[in-house]
Formats: sequence, C-alpha cells, structure tokens
Amino acid sequence: MEASRKSPKKNKVLDLSAYWFRFFQIRFHREDAAVGGGGSSSTLRILVATDCHLGYLEKDELRRSDSFDTFEEIFSLAEQHKVDFVLLGGNLFHENKPSRSTLVKTIEILRQRCLGDRPVQFQVVSDQATSLQNLFGRVNHEDPNINVGLPVFTIHGDHDDPTGVDNMSAIDVLASAGFVNYFGKVDLGSSDVDQISLHPILIKKGATSAALYGLGNVRDTRLSKIFQTPGAIKWINHGSPEDALPSSDWFNIMILHQNRRTASPDNGITEYLLPHSLDLVIWGHEHESIADPQEVPGMGFHMTQPGSTIATSLTSAEATQKHVLLLEIKANTYILLQPAVLTTNMSNFLCSIQQGMKYRPTKIPLKTVRPFEYAEVVLEEQEDVDPNDEWAVHAHLDKVVDNLIEKNNRKTGSGSEPKLPLVRIKVDYSGFSTINPHRFGQKYVGKVANPQDVIVFSRSAKRRQNTQVNTDGSEQIYPTDLDQCTVEALVAESNVKTQILHVNDLHTALHVFVKKDDNMAFHSCLQKNTEDAKVRDTLHHQYLSILESDPGGLYLCYIYYQIMLWGLHVYFSNSLSYKTLCSP
Repeated sequence: MEASRKSPKKNKVLDLSAYWFRFFQIRFHREDAAVGGGGSSSTLRILVATDCHLGYLEKDELRRSDSFDTFEEIFSLAEQHKVDFVLLGGNLFHENKPSRSTLVKTIEILRQRCLGDRPVQFQVVSDQATSLQNLFGRVNHEDPNINVGLPVFTIHGDHDDPTGVDNMSAIDVLASAGFVNYFGKVDLGSSDVDQISLHPILIKKGATSAALYGLGNVRDTRLSKIFQTPGAIKWINHGSPEDALPSSDWFNIMILHQNRRTASPDNGITEYLLPHSLDLVIWGHEHESIADPQEVPGMGFHMTQPGSTIATSLTSAEATQKHVLLLEIKANTYILLQPAVLTTNMSNFLCSIQQGMKYRPTKIPLKTVRPFEYAEVVLEEQEDVDPNDEWAVHAHLDKVVDNLIEKNNRKTGSGSEPKLPLVRIKVDYSGFSTINPHRFGQKYVGKVANPQDVIVFSRSAKRRQNTQVNTDGSEQIYPTDLDQCTVEALVAESNVKTQILHVNDLHTALHVFVKKDDNMAFHSCLQKNTEDAKVRDTLHHQYLSILESDPGGLYLCYIYYQIMLWGLHVYFSNSLSYKTLCSP
C-alpha cells in the first residue's frame, strides 16, 4: 500500500514537468516564427563561412566560376534565413593579389546582396575604432553615406593576409569601399616583444549580447611563441560606453585562421591555448567540414570548423559534404525544465552553454559545390595487377575511375545538367613503376573536371624514407633540416647584430617573397625598419637636448622618453587606435 500511494504522486510530478517544458518550448518556437516572419526578436542570427578562395583557378575555363557560384549561394542562404550578418573566417581570396576580374566579381556580388533598405536589427556598442580596420572607425551599416542591409564581418587568412610597407590586404579594398567590416588585423611590426591586444566587437540585439573576437592569420611559429609567452596576448574585457555587463552575460565568440596542431606545439596553436571564458571558437583555414560544434574537454567552450566552401587540395578531407553554419543566439530568458523522459526530444532542439545565453547551431549543406569523388588504391594489394604489366595497371585504375564517375552519376540523378565531377585517386605504387598521369587523364576529358591530375602517386612510409613523389611520377628529396631553419636561428648562429633590420621582419619578408611572389617584400621590410630607426633616433636626440638644457630634470626627461617610446610602439604595432593613444 505504501508503494501504491507514492506512485500516483510521482507520476503527477512528471506530468507537471512535461507540461511546463512543453509550454516553454512553444514560447521559444513562437519567437522563432516571429523572427522568420520579419518580426522583432532578441534572437541574433549569424551565418558563418570560411575559406571561400574567390578567384581559385580563374584561368580554368571549366572551373573558374566555382568559387563565385558558392559565394552567391552563401548570400542566398543568408537572405533565406534572414540572418543579421555574415561572418567570414579568412581566405576570402585565393591569391594575395587577386586579379581585377576577381575583385570586380566579388564587389558585384557584395553590392547586389549586401546593399539595400533592409533594416539592421542589432547595434555595435563597443569602441569600434579599436577593432575595425578602416579609416572611418565604424561599421559600414552605421555610415550615413552607405545603405547596407546585410553587414559582413571578416578576418584575413594566410592567402589574403596584409603585406607591404603599409600592411595592406585585398580585404582593405573592400573595407574602404564599405562592403565589408574588416577586423582581427594585427601588425606586429618590428617590436622586440610581440604583443597582441584583442578588442571585442560588442553586439546587442534586444536582450541578447554577443562579444566577437577575431584574429587574422599570423605566421604559425611566431603566434605559437606569443601564445606561450605570459601576458603577450591581452584579451580586452567587455566595456561599453552605454552598458557594461559582466562577462557571464555575454556570449563570447572567437574566430581565427590558423593551422591546428596537436603534435608540434611550436608550429601552430591548439584550442587549449585559448581562454576558458570563451563560449564558441570558430576555426578557419582547415578545409575539412566539421561544422557540428564539439565540446573541448576541460575548457568550457565548444569549437566548430565549418571548412572551406570549395575543394582546392583534392584530399580525402575535402571529399566530404561542404557546409556553412547558422548560429542562433538568444538571451536565456526562460527557465527550461528538462525531465529525463524528454531528453531525446530536447537533444536536437537546443544547446545551452552559459547561464545567461544559449545558442542553437544548424549546419547547412552547400548545393553549388562541384562534386568530388576520392579513392585510395594500394597496387600491392590488388591480386589481378602484375607489377611488370603496365597495361594491367592502366586497366585497374580505369576501372576505379569509371566506378567513381558512375557513383557520382547515381548521386546527382536526372534533372538539370550537373557539373562535371572532380575525381582523385591516390595510388600507392610501392613495388610498381609509375605511369604518366597526363596521358592517363586524356581519355577522361569531358567526363571529369580535372583530367590533368586524376591520379597522384605516393609510396608507403617504409619504402619512401626520404623521397616524395610528384604527380608526374618523379621523385624529389624532402626538405632538409637546413631548409627548415628559421631566419632567427641563422642570425643567432652567425652572431650577427642587427641594429636596423629586425629578425622577425626579415623572416616575414622571406615568407612573403617566397609564398606570395612579392618582389618588393625585402624593399618594404627595409623601408619600414629604416623609418622606424629614424623616428627612434629623432626621439633620442630630443631626449639629449632636454637633458642638456635642464640637467636637474633628469627624472622628467626619462618619463618623457619612455612615453614617446611607448607611443612609437603603438604607432608601428597598430595595437591601439589613434583615439586610444590620444585619450587621457
């Protein structure tokens, strides 16, 4: 009898919990429906995309428009889901100096999709001049001379990073024209001690508050040293002239564009070097799409890797479906009761991160991406292939390619004319002789989009040792330890005392000269360091003249000298704005 009396009471509690859960679920759905219909709400919607690589293979008649087709689709999705702004995670352009054709097409898309009378529903309440890289010191949708309906925020990547004396990127062209909001740009310059100050862009929409931190690409080895140096990274706390809220009431987002390294801490950074106060980390540069946010053990935040919107390297990581990520952030106004019996229904509905904010991620597949089929073949494991019979190798690889083409045809089905697929076979030829990839691909012209590099040869690690195979079947020696030496190490070894040219700038100039094909890289490095040295020399002479005119004012003179050196550091490192420098 005791048990029978308690049972109805227990069921009554569960029924009541289920009722309240259903009530709040309906309220949340109603608010989302209001936003979808154009009503006002506190839900902040952000569409995230990374690595668009606009202009990739622009000289290829078949594939030249692929990157722009997908870029158009991204903005179509932004309009369809009525997002507040688009967030791009670097490598907007494939080339550091994009062609005029690429720039014109990009501006045409941004002008058509971003300009208009659609009201912007959020406000930027932080000091914009400290985080935005433009002369005007404010977001483009607040400029009275530009009618922006869909703001775009972007950082730079390793392809479109700033170079030259003026430290300019192709994205600066778009930002100065008012098409994008460029942030996360740092100029480490020739400072002896590398320091980075990360100022958040504070965004408010109704009761929802989001802090957006950004860091464009920095050379991996240098950034790794900075992150591992105490105090070198300054995370500026939330501070607003209108409203100052504690960090727990903000949804903190960090977007960056770097290599993700787990084995070598000196050649990149990992998510474990980031602060625990973050809520969501968006990682650019890596092309594999892992859009679903994953919790980082022991860090208290989630991480997402949307991946590229176009396949450029033709590896297994790029053969998966490409996505963009829709983020919906909302102030945690209601108390959500989640009984155990309803956990399954709740799992796909909401992700709760902080006490004050909650967010819901939705990955959206991209449909305009050119299909890509990938396979790996180990010739030693094929019983019907004779190592001494080249035609047998040809026949087997032909069969694999035909199967991949047929597989793609089954996926696309009938309907509108689909794009020719990309096909890549990685062939382990250990124990076999290679064949000519170009001659092999001739028969697939008109059947695949990349007949010139359908197959790529490799050798197993045990047999390869110190050789690497090119796509033409030839072998080349791996880079030696000397090739991997840094400029810093070579200067230290030769015991050279550099007084004008800074070692970090020499290393950067060498990287820009080799990777970006910039013939003016060393000239820009010399000019910048020379101007820096002249200013330092001028300040030093002013210090000596004051000291001679007033020997008793040594202490004041020292203070003056230190202040001027600090101002010089701010000017060249661009770590603070002119407004901050001149403020009391």
